[in-house]
Amino acid sequence: MKGKVVFIGGGPGDPELLTIKASKVLKNADVIIYAGSLVNRDVLGCAKAEADIYNSASMNLDEIVELMRRETEKGRVVARVHTGDPSIYGAIGEQIERLKKMEIPFEIIPGVSSLFATAAALEAELTLPEVSQTVIITRPEGRTPKPSSEAISKLAEHNATMCIFLGVHMIKEVAEDLKTHYPPKTPVAVVQKASWPDEKVVKGTLENIASRVKESGIEKTAIIVVGNVLGTSHITPSKLYDSGFTHEYRKGTD
Repeated sequence: MKGKVVFIGGGPGDPELLTIKASKVLKNADVIIYAGSLVNRDVLGCAKAEADIYNSASMNLDEIVELMRRETEKGRVVARVHTGDPSIYGAIGEQIERLKKMEIPFEIIPGVSSLFATAAALEAELTLPEVSQTVIITRPEGRTPKPSSEAISKLAEHNATMCIFLGVHMIKEVAEDLKTHYPPKTPVAVVQKASWPDEKVVKGTLENIASRVKESGIEKTAIIVVGNVLGTSHITPSKLYDSGFTHEYRKGTD
């Protein structure tokens, strides 16, 4: 009888941000494969002592999938742990494609994205009324290509809140691309290892963020957030809690 593979969102780093459902799977998994270059090893603290644990940082796709096949054929449960939420830059699509072809059962447990841990670190709401109601999640082009229509300089046309993964090592180029449409004084923040004990936050504007990040020593494992939601001095209250606003659950005063 085949076992199954469970893809787990390991959260941004703080073990307490692991979901209850993911924790239950980790406690009972026979095999754990975790992305060791990004996942905090402490997240695996709830694993049973006899579980076989593999760090996928040194493995390629073929090796990972073969391990899944071999272990599930034995009827074992394999927990595949990705950082944050696996649906965002988690590289699960290629693994799922292989599992489907081999008819290996799998499920996905969502996790807390590092994006939301970043917003928490900045004490920010990413969707403020009358400032920005759109969040763009993207990354700069590197060794992984992206459609030309999704170039950061083109996405910047919207002037929405933009959250950029995997780009802090080229922060100078990213800032220049953003300045194609965002004003130079637009606030920017960079958060490294959000929710970890050694979390680091750097704030600035598109004019100076590159130099400030360089001075901080941040070179990887960070998210760039740009937009006026970070710098507004007055927040327009939402309609949801406006005393004069009537909705399904409350009669307003107006």
